[in-house]
Amino acid sequence: MAQLNRNVRLFYIFTMVQSIGRGIWMGNILSLYIVMIAEQGGGLWNFRPNELLGIASGITGIALVAVILPGGIASDKWSREGVLRIAAAVGACGLFCIAVSATVIHIMVGLFLWGLFQGLSRPAAESILANSLPSGRRSAPYARVHMYMQFGMAGGPFLNVLLFMMLGDRWDIGILKQVVFVGILLSVTSVILLLFLREKFSIGEESEGLKSKLDSKNIKDTGRTFRLVPVFLITSSFIIGMGAGMTVKFFPVFFRDIYHLQPIAVQLILGAGFVLAGLSGLAAQKLSIKGGRPQIIILVQAVAIGCLIVLALYPPLWLMIVVFVIRGALMNAAQPLSRSIMMDYVPKSSRGFWNSLQTVAWGLFWNASAAIGGFLIGEDNFALCFLITSIVYGVGIIPAVFLIPLVHREDYVVEDN
Repeated sequence: MAQLNRNVRLFYIFTMVQSIGRGIWMGNILSLYIVMIAEQGGGLWNFRPNELLGIASGITGIALVAVILPGGIASDKWSREGVLRIAAAVGACGLFCIAVSATVIHIMVGLFLWGLFQGLSRPAAESILANSLPSGRRSAPYARVHMYMQFGMAGGPFLNVLLFMMLGDRWDIGILKQVVFVGILLSVTSVILLLFLREKFSIGEESEGLKSKLDSKNIKDTGRTFRLVPVFLITSSFIIGMGAGMTVKFFPVFFRDIYHLQPIAVQLILGAGFVLAGLSGLAAQKLSIKGGRPQIIILVQAVAIGCLIVLALYPPLWLMIVVFVIRGALMNAAQPLSRSIMMDYVPKSSRGFWNSLQTVAWGLFWNASAAIGGFLIGEDNFALCFLITSIVYGVGIIPAVFLIPLVHREDYVVEDN
């Protein structure tokens, strides 16, 4: 790690710290915190608890979309560091609102501000990262970012096990609020870390898009390829993001309502899933060197879809746990490969814009479609939601198929440079 570019090293640390914080408060704990507040009269109008959970997630997506493209353009045309400073102030305010929340409305205000933070910070931070990595050699660093994120997300639930052992292994609003507060303290720390990313530490021409590098070596390629690759990637990400949002937020409620699991059991399952997801990202990157990045993306996502269909059948508990862990690991394994392809095929001057679009896919559609998932589930109809999500995922794989003849293997690019 000592030989890494300063921005890359800091981004790894930021990813780990923010992921641990989010793993503690933002995933399964916040979902059940919202549901339980609504169940005990702190809801909104006549919406059912699962519907409110979906709406709360949708608010984050709306906020993200409101600033994501302006934020990406500002990071390209104005100052990536300036955008990060604004994002940090907004994110800290959002975390404070959630920490002191007493009703779903308070949480929604905090999530709206957190969505603004994500929309502003991601394009700027991801662009600085991409500009600090050499083109044609990005999949391995992105796989490590993915691993740190997943291991951090695993660390959150494992720390929650200790918290629930001390506070009580039961679904209680008072206990959940204390857990949320611990996670938010770590999230605030990660927000501060973003302020230390610096464009001056990027590596210059070596990180430029592949088109310039291939042209300089007289390797024939067409401008059409470099226009189509980002379009196919974004299209696939939009559809996959929509499917993910319909289900992921509701897995903790699924565990509680269908399998009657208590908090510690849920934390252990989720933690194990994140650990395997981190390892699967590394394995997928290794396989992609010879097998091709688009091909491996399609393979792991197809198997993950099959796992989700099995979950819709409400299998025995032991099988459900195995299938759930495999599903999450494989679906997430595609993300670093997709990100590495995107940053290889767009120029440095517009990476903020393209990072904005990818964030929209996983921000807007992931969060907004949670509202759809909440209404599909209703009281407890998880099977319907899982099956519809499987169909959406299947459609989302189709654009990735068109990437196969367009995307270079990384060993080819490295050898010719």
